[in-house]
Amino acid sequence: MSEKYIVVVSSNEMGHGDPELGKTLMKAFIHNLTEQESLPEKILFYNTGALLVEKGADTVEDLELLADKGVWIGTCGTCVNYFELEDKVAIGEISNMTEIVKNMYSYDRLVQP
Repeated sequence: MSEKYIVVVSSNEMGHGDPELGKTLMKAFIHNLTEQESLPEKILFYNTGALLVEKGADTVEDLELLADKGVWIGTCGTCVNYFELEDKVAIGEISNMTEIVKNMYSYDRLVQP
């Protein structure tokens, strides 16, 4: 049996350096999650990671596929408000930092790109 894990995404870029490369890498990371045998139970987005659930983002299609496979997707409500995404969240639920912290401590394995 596979170990249960969650993915925590704090940025719309993966790594440090060139922003466009970072965005390309993050898109590839999200896409590659859809192809894994063992999927995360949850994906949590906060800070600029919240931009990845916005309508029109190039990650939404893959996130919808993950949600269809049973992955719960949650985004920080404070971040949604900060980036004025209230009516633009395309996928998942709006959560809060209490739930994000609780989830981060509830799993034996946490993946953070």
